[in-house]
Amino acid sequence: MDERNAFFYDQMAPQVLYRVLYGSTKPHSSQLAALKIQPAILPHYVRHRVAFCDYPAILASPDSFSRVRGTYVQGLTAADQWRLDIFEGEQYERIKVKVRLLDAGKDEREEVEAETYVWIASKDELEDGEWDFEEFRREKMARWVGRSKEYEEVDEAVEMANESRDPTGGRFVDGEMTNKYGGGDEARGKVIESAV
Repeated sequence: MDERNAFFYDQMAPQVLYRVLYGSTKPHSSQLAALKIQPAILPHYVRHRVAFCDYPAILASPDSFSRVRGTYVQGLTAADQWRLDIFEGEQYERIKVKVRLLDAGKDEREEVEAETYVWIASKDELEDGEWDFEEFRREKMARWVGRSKEYEEVDEAVEMANESRDPTGGRFVDGEMTNKYGGGDEARGKVIESAV
């Protein structure tokens, strides 16, 4: 399995992460077990509020003391990353970074590699102030964990991908294998007859 790791600087609330990845804020226990979530620090970046939005953005900083606290998530799949790419949208670019894990006492531990989403849209769209996770959690998270417009594009893409998958491997009546190896119209007729 191609396991991927990510750093979320909005301290991706688990409910929001689960909603993006699994379509529900309450995923199955097997899905929960697949992810390991822990606090981390991203050095040499600064976090900003995006103007008129609930979410933040990060930019690289020349200041060696700049740091962004966030969440390191292990165990993501390629499908999870695909959903996250859709969710984050064209304002961001996914890049590889080095983050430092934090222990329970908030002391820095080892450095690990992760992918994160860096702002690539106009800097004019960013406010000078720091984005506040507690304010987001308290006042805005409710609109991010339901079936809202924010998830529409992700939900539609997942639905289309699921519809285009053939669970029979091309073996259904109009399937690729049935048509290739014969039986198409004849098999379809037998299925229709057996249903009547």
